[in-house]
Amino acid sequence: MVQTTNNTIDNTTYTLSIQVSLNGLSFCIVSSDYKIITLEEEAFGIQLSPDQVLEKIKNIFDHSPHLKYSFKTIEVIYQNDLCTFVPKALFDKELLNQYLKYSIKVLENDFIAYDELDQHEIVTVYIPYININNFFFETFGSFTYKHSSSILIDTILRKNKNKETTTVYAHMNSKYFDLLVVEKGKLVLGNTYLHETKEDFLYYLMFATEQLQLNPEEFQLLFVGNIAKNSDYYTIARTYIRNVDFGKRDDSYEIPETVSPFDTHQHFVLLSHF
Repeated sequence: MVQTTNNTIDNTTYTLSIQVSLNGLSFCIVSSDYKIITLEEEAFGIQLSPDQVLEKIKNIFDHSPHLKYSFKTIEVIYQNDLCTFVPKALFDKELLNQYLKYSIKVLENDFIAYDELDQHEIVTVYIPYININNFFFETFGSFTYKHSSSILIDTILRKNKNKETTTVYAHMNSKYFDLLVVEKGKLVLGNTYLHETKEDFLYYLMFATEQLQLNPEEFQLLFVGNIAKNSDYYTIARTYIRNVDFGKRDDSYEIPETVSPFDTHQHFVLLSHF
């Protein structure tokens, strides 16, 4: 079990956010005076098992001095494609298995969780990694966890609540991407697609927007997440869609020189919920 020490100084408190996927993880510590203490990420290169990811987390906690702080709030964010969205009016917590079984294979011993986005009348139903939950419970006792899609949807819908236009968001990860379509402030599509090439990405993007009868000359595509501004994905999107740009987080953190620079569209989920 990781032991934590109290490094709180001058009544400063710390929040830890850790984003977990099977192909990488990142974590950020933010102080109560809105300073980023550290932001670190590790790409695994391959997709690991949940047990292997847990070993990575334990190793990071053993060797990072920042993770010895005493945290007021700890939030674990699960980023995977083991999720679906249910309108709140149709949601029944006794039917969690039923919601997921049409899109993914659900095992008998899988633990299913859900996040309620009350303001948007949406419920995210998903499978977290229970071994990682157990580690955080044993280590800290108290923590919260959410699916990355819940934070992504909430953030994007808040940003678009007063817009009359249609905006398509591509939240990029190295192995898959989340595609969200927002029309007049409402979510009309939320889905996750695996990709290995830029052509995979383009196929799913064009197929989804075509099904919604969106005109590539009119809607705006915004990239967020793990994507560089010189990415081939951005270039190929510009070939077929007129309005392509990068999204922007709404935050004003003080970032020390010890933290590697990053663009305002990156770490979109990790930093959007503080």
